[in-house]
Amino acid sequence: MTVLSLPAPDGTLVPWTPSGRRSPAPTPGYPTSRTAYAAAHVVAVDWDTTLAFRHHLWSCGVGVAEAMDTAQRGMGLDWANTRELIRRTGEEARAAGGRWVAGVGTDQLPAGPSTVDSVVDAWREQLDIVTTAGAIPVVMASRALASAASGPADYRAAYGKLLSAAGTPVMLHWLGEQFDPALAGYWGHADVRVAARELAALCTEHASAISGVKVSVLDAEIEVEFRRSLPDGVACYTGDDFNYPELIAGDTEGHSEALLGIFDAIAPVAGAALSALDAGDTTAFRSLLDPTVPLSREIFRAPTPMYKVGVVFLAYLNGHQRHFRMIGGLESGRSITHLATVLRLADAAGALADPDLAVTRMLPLLAAAGVDQ
Repeated sequence: MTVLSLPAPDGTLVPWTPSGRRSPAPTPGYPTSRTAYAAAHVVAVDWDTTLAFRHHLWSCGVGVAEAMDTAQRGMGLDWANTRELIRRTGEEARAAGGRWVAGVGTDQLPAGPSTVDSVVDAWREQLDIVTTAGAIPVVMASRALASAASGPADYRAAYGKLLSAAGTPVMLHWLGEQFDPALAGYWGHADVRVAARELAALCTEHASAISGVKVSVLDAEIEVEFRRSLPDGVACYTGDDFNYPELIAGDTEGHSEALLGIFDAIAPVAGAALSALDAGDTTAFRSLLDPTVPLSREIFRAPTPMYKVGVVFLAYLNGHQRHFRMIGGLESGRSITHLATVLRLADAAGALADPDLAVTRMLPLLAAAGVDQ
């Protein structure tokens, strides 16, 4: 039986043996009681493996949320490669019948100050590309707008211009400042609750043009309040990687759909849990998904933008890519101690496809960090 010495947060080395628990077999078909997307990562310098990973997500019964922040958009993936990623995923989705959405951003704008009108023009350009590729568009929070806007009126004007002319319903995307500090004060308010009310009012005004809103503020109470304030026909998609089981399960007044970065890393578990929920077995749903929360909280802990390291690390451990490398060398953004903790928690959560493979792939990382076995 393999025993590894893993570095612990207190600076010691602790012996660890994998439990042998494996992730569930892929669940065929998409869930019927919830809509779920996994924000998918990009395998550096490898288009074929990047696209194969999308097929893996589809095979687990979750849709693909393409070209979002999990794909290192805004942290290494430039607009030219983002556009190519969207095009290629569109081709794969058509061939496989894969469910997907894709991010509509403003990252083609030149560096430096922008105007509200230039932000709207940039959104429109990308909206055309995403819809042509066949995806449901997700209008992403814009760093350029956060910089250009002087208050709530500028946000209402920008989104109003885009939504009033949109030819198809879109999803909106609110990424909290934990995920991207450049988005602090989005919607024109520093108070998150006030910002949520501002966004809900925008959704009410443009309800016919909005199919849903993805909320990533890592506060379940605020998300539930926001969810209950949305007009009929506008769904709330949780992006809360800390509290997703309870938000997806919902309450007597409703539930959140899912668009989550953690589902990239735990797709087989998520698919099995959602299948249980379809069958009305909330207990099985929670018994599968609740053990993944400590793993997700470790991956998404501060500094939260570095969560991308954890999802790529697990893809490497689970055999979905040959290397643990990221665009721009971002894999160096987390310590070996963090990676060791992710390994242990993934094992406990049933998120390892093959524990023996995970151990084999962990050994060279430990050696490179000077952790002798």
